[in-house]
Amino acid sequence: MATLRLRPLLLACCAFAVAACAPSGHPSGQAPEPLLSKIRSRGVLVVATEAALEPFEFVRNGQIVGYNKEILDHVAAGLGVRLEQINLPFQGILPGLIARKFDFVATSVTITAERAKKYAFTRPIGSADNTVLVRANDMRVKTPDDLRGLVVATQLASAEQPVVEAHEARLKGRGMRDYAAIKLFTAFPDTQLALASGQVDAIVIASPAAAVLMKKVPGTYRIATVIGKAAPLAWVTRPEDLDLRDYINAKIDELRNSGRLREMQLKWFGFVMDTPQESYLPTGAQ
Repeated sequence: MATLRLRPLLLACCAFAVAACAPSGHPSGQAPEPLLSKIRSRGVLVVATEAALEPFEFVRNGQIVGYNKEILDHVAAGLGVRLEQINLPFQGILPGLIARKFDFVATSVTITAERAKKYAFTRPIGSADNTVLVRANDMRVKTPDDLRGLVVATQLASAEQPVVEAHEARLKGRGMRDYAAIKLFTAFPDTQLALASGQVDAIVIASPAAAVLMKKVPGTYRIATVIGKAAPLAWVTRPEDLDLRDYINAKIDELRNSGRLREMQLKWFGFVMDTPQESYLPTGAQ
């Protein structure tokens, strides 16, 4: 079982050291060794996760657990290597991937057209709406337009941030009042605390996480509305590491076709999410 260690900077440095130990050079005129072969040779799969979005991935009793962790265990088991899972703030995960600090990202990343130009996405492991949560006794918000004049929060560098900013811009473009403010937090749990304490009026988070939160703390929040359309959630590799991406896709397909992915979703969420095997990538994607 992969264990969580709680010093992000040290973890990132260790991951970089592990990756650096893999053979990177190759004789002149020969193609570089595929990443999948390097991982098997070194015997370690180094993966980055933001374990702060229950029930996708979160920390329980010092261990990373959740829906994505079960999928990740299946992926690592197929390689026959040890899993080294690093818990990092979301803001550093995608830049760290490009910097080759780890092999791939196994956290819930929304597939967007902009991201798909830079990164190679796996098959979707779920899907989500941009859900607006308010306090349970606050009945001011029934549609997205009702957010005008309110303080709205979401996670910094998340897929929800541009959705929130674009909605505010649309309000202005229609001659309506904009938000009182947009507040950005490092992690989604921070937005939930800010909402409960009255620091903000509404937060925007992924619908599966919102549904679980409503069950976990009943009577605290209310799902008011959604902004925009549902989007697929997936893991991320570097564009040059398509051998690894294709392997992960094959393991996700195994779970999907056997019915185990559906069982995992029912276990962790209580409902089934759409996980298409085709037509999920934007035009021009890696």
